[in-house]
Amino acid sequence: MTILPLNPRLVEFLKKRKLKEKFDKQKLLFEQNISHPSLETELLEPKQFRFWSFRIDQKYRAIFIFMQKDTVEIIDINNHYQ
Repeated sequence: MTILPLNPRLVEFLKKRKLKEKFDKQKLLFEQNISHPSLETELLEPKQFRFWSFRIDQKYRAIFIFMQKDTVEIIDINNHYQ
């Protein structure tokens, strides 16, 4: 699986919250196995919009969409409990 380069806004978000290392670790897992248990990858509601997420840590998730069968773009990183 390939993840397109992050938008600079998202890179800044990760840096401000000291999440860059955690994100990089999860990104590597995602690229190797999108279904890795620690990612908790899920299709978000409403399902017809086809937004997915994977876990960065207990608080934050990366929201992504499939651009192609094996390529995704992360469109947001947010607090899982907001």
